[in-house]
Amino acid sequence: MEITKSVVDIATTKGTPCLIMDLSIVEQNYYKLYDNVNNTQIFYAVKANPHPEIIKTLVILGSSFDVASIGELNLVLSLGADPGKVSFGNTIKKAKDIAYAYEKGVRLFVADEFSEVERIAKNAPKSKVFIRLQMSESDSDWPLTKKFGTNMQKSKEMLVLSRDLGLEPYGLSFHVGSQCYDMYIWKSALLNVMAIFDELKDEEGIVLKFINTGGGIPIQHTREIPEIEDIAEIINDTIADFFDDYEDLIVALEPGRSMVGNAGILATELIMRSDRERCEWLYIDAGVYHGLMETVQDFRYEIEIPGRTGEEELFTLSGPTCDSIDTMYDDIFLPNDIQEEDIFYVINAGAYTTGYASNFNGIEPPKTYFV
Repeated sequence: MEITKSVVDIATTKGTPCLIMDLSIVEQNYYKLYDNVNNTQIFYAVKANPHPEIIKTLVILGSSFDVASIGELNLVLSLGADPGKVSFGNTIKKAKDIAYAYEKGVRLFVADEFSEVERIAKNAPKSKVFIRLQMSESDSDWPLTKKFGTNMQKSKEMLVLSRDLGLEPYGLSFHVGSQCYDMYIWKSALLNVMAIFDELKDEEGIVLKFINTGGGIPIQHTREIPEIEDIAEIINDTIADFFDDYEDLIVALEPGRSMVGNAGILATELIMRSDRERCEWLYIDAGVYHGLMETVQDFRYEIEIPGRTGEEELFTLSGPTCDSIDTMYDDIFLPNDIQEEDIFYVINAGAYTTGYASNFNGIEPPKTYFV
C-alpha cells in the first residue's frame, strides 16, 4: 500500500496512531491466492487482523476462516461466515470450546496430540480431523518448530486413532514459518506429507483428502521475497507429480500476513527527540504495546517520512509507554531533519499490528480507518 493523499488526510485529521487499510488490496490478495493455487480452499487466519470490515469482505468473496478461539469463531459467525467453512485451527483447545464450536456447526478440527484427538472425538463426534506436522527450521522471520506440530510417525498414529474413535481422518497440515523466504520449503514439506498419505492408504486403507499448507507466504518489507506465483507453482507441481492417486484433493491455504499485510499502513507521530548516549532516541506514539509488537524479534518494517530528505543517521526508536521493553529498534537509520510532530508511516503493517495492540498505560491502541 502506498502513501496516497487519502492516507495522509486520514492520518492528519483522525489522529495517530492509526492503521489505514485498503479493502481493495485485500480482495486482490484473495484472488491472487485463489487463482494461482490449484484446487485450493482459502482459510483466512483471523488472528492476523480481525477487523469486522475485513471479515465481511472475505465472507462476500467466499473465503473460509481459520479461527483460534471461541472469540474469533463468534466474530466470523456474527458477520455471516458459514460454520461449515470454519476450521478450528488452534491445536490447544479446551473441551468446552470444542463442544461449543461443534454446536455452532464447525466440523473441521486440527490436533497434534493424542489427547486432543480424544477431546475432539468426545465433544465433536464424526468431525473431520487433520494433524499438524512439525516443521524443521526454515528461513523465516518466525520459525514455528517448537510449540506446534508432531512427527511423521505420531501423526500417522493419530489419524488411525481418529478413525478408531469415529472421526474422519481428513488430512495433514504444516506451517513453514511466518514470513518465509525459502519457497522450496513448501516442496520439502509436501514430500513428507506424501509419505504419510501413501503409508496410511497402503497400510490402513485410510485415504486422506486434505492438505493444509498453512501460512508463511511473505510480503515485502526490507528483504527480497519470492512471489506468490512462484510459491504456487512449486505447490501445484509437487501436487501434480506426487499426489496423482488422490482425486479431488483439497490444497488449503491459511493466509494471514499475505492477505492483509500489504493492505495497511500504520501512521504514528514523533512525540520527542532525545539526545542520549551513543545515539539520539526517537519516541513515537505507536510502540511495542500499540501496534509494533513484532519488532521485539527484530522484525524490520520499512518506515517513510514524507518531506524529510536529510542525511540518514542512526537512531533508537522507542514507544510512548513507561516500559523499557517498549523499544523497537536500537539501530535504525532515518533522515536527520525529522522533527517532533512529524508523522512516520510504517509500510505494509496491516497484519499483526492492531491485533496485538492493547491499552497498556491507559494509552489507546490504534484505531482503524479505510480508504
